[in-house]
Formats: sequence, structure tokens, C-alpha cells
Amino acid sequence: MTASVAGGDDIRDGQRAAWAGLSPAWEKWDAVIMDQMEPVSTAMIERLGIAADQRHLDIAAGTGEPGLTVARLAPRGHVVLTDLSAEMLDVAARRARAQGVTNFETAVCSADDLPFADATFDSVSVRFGYMFFPDLAAATAEFARVLKPGGRICSSVWVDPDRNPWTTIAMQAIGREAEFPPPDPDRPNMYRCAAAGYVSGLYEAAGLRDVAEWDVPVELVTRSPAEYWEMIGEHVSLAAAALRGVDEAARQRIADAVTADVRAYESDGEVRVPGLARCIVGTRPEAATMRT
Repeated sequence: MTASVAGGDDIRDGQRAAWAGLSPAWEKWDAVIMDQMEPVSTAMIERLGIAADQRHLDIAAGTGEPGLTVARLAPRGHVVLTDLSAEMLDVAARRARAQGVTNFETAVCSADDLPFADATFDSVSVRFGYMFFPDLAAATAEFARVLKPGGRICSSVWVDPDRNPWTTIAMQAIGREAEFPPPDPDRPNMYRCAAAGYVSGLYEAAGLRDVAEWDVPVELVTRSPAEYWEMIGEHVSLAAAALRGVDEAARQRIADAVTADVRAYESDGEVRVPGLARCIVGTRPEAATMRT
């Protein structure tokens, strides 16, 4: 298992710019995205065992979940939202204000270089961020380092593309019109951590124990095939990047193909496209046996 890649700083710089550019779309489609991801957030939070005074760290928090939900569940606690993108965290702060959440702060930082002391947090969450970290082993070691003994980390990743038509429908249509290389399994990409046991192995190598993983189904629900395509084209990073390289005629052909294909999931005035995520939980041992 390759857990790190060369050129990590360049990768992070590119990711920072990409997510900054996508932040308006994530804010625009917030309600749809949050509804799709809610089963995963719920599953993660249930395994973390949130107490009223929880100190929680949300890594790659983006626009704020599941961290803001944890903050509401821990009124005497405190949540730190971290991300590479200040712009995404700005969206999270606006969401927090709208929800009346005040027991949180944001921090722009890399997952493999956290600006926190050892054993600071009762729990850590990483919802759909793992597969994008350049150095997976270093990031996992950092998550374990900042956990208190007995604290838990829970993360989620996407399983293989065949079980996530909510994104593959669009990407297959884009691939017929735009040339982009297949994802390198050893470099950041959406399905890099899809294999069963992959993240569990990272946990165990970092000294975490009582590791378990399970699958959680999701659905992307939109009001029409056209809305499905508009949303995917604007907020999925690979789709948005690929579309910048095609002309208007090709873009229209892609749109026509996607809206035709996704009609298979349309009924009763909604388009409901399934997906499948995997959640992974682990615990920092009480004894001082962590690996650094």
C-alpha cells in the first residue's frame, strides 16, 4: 500500500486553488449536498460517542460537516474545523452563523501538519477527505497524535465507481468528449481509498485499535435531470476541471448524454441516484503505545 506521493506541496497548492474556486458552487448547492451526505455524517457521529463537553476536530471540513452537527450536540464543548481552503471554511462559518452555532473555530492547515498539541481532542472526523491527502500515513499519524487516549477517529471514503452512479454517469459522458488521464491509484483521487481494509490498514499502522469499517448507502436527490447535471458539473472537482477544457458544442453533447442517462433514476418528479460510502472507526489506546 502506497500511502504517500512525491510533490506533496505542489499537490496541496493545486487542491487549495481548486477548492477555493469550487466554494461558491458548494454554497449554492448546500442543501442538496448536505441531504446526500447526511446518512454518512449520522453514521460517523454515532460511532464517535459525542458528549456534551466534547472537544472535536473535523479534518477537511469544507463547508462544515459533520463538525457543525457535532458542535450542536456538544453545547459545552468546542469544535475546530480545518481545511486547506480558507474559502470553504468561510462558507462553513456562514452556515454556522445561520444555524446559531458559536462553539467552534476554523483553522486553515494541512491534514499532515496539524497545529495542535498532542492529545488535544476527544474525537476526530474526516468525511470524504482521506483520498485527497498526499501523504496518507503522515496524515493518519497526525490524527492519532492529537487524539486523547481513548479517543476515536471516524472517517468516510467512497467505494468503487460502479457503486456510485451519482458521479460515474456524468464522468463517463465527460470522458467521451474530454481527454483526461485515468486516475493514478497512488495519487489523490476520489476512489483512491476504495478498497476494503485500505484505511483500516492506515489506522492500524498508526497505532489505532478496535478498528471497524462498514458501508453506508446514500442518494443524490435533485428535482430533474437538468438540475442533476447542473449540480454535478459545478461542484464535483474532476467534472468542473474537465469541463473547462471543452468547447460549447462538446459541453452541450455532454449535457444531453448525462440528462438522458440519468432519466433511468427519475420517478415521481425526482431524480434519485444512489451511491455507497465506507466509514472507518478506530480508537487511540489508553496505554502510551502510539507510533510517531
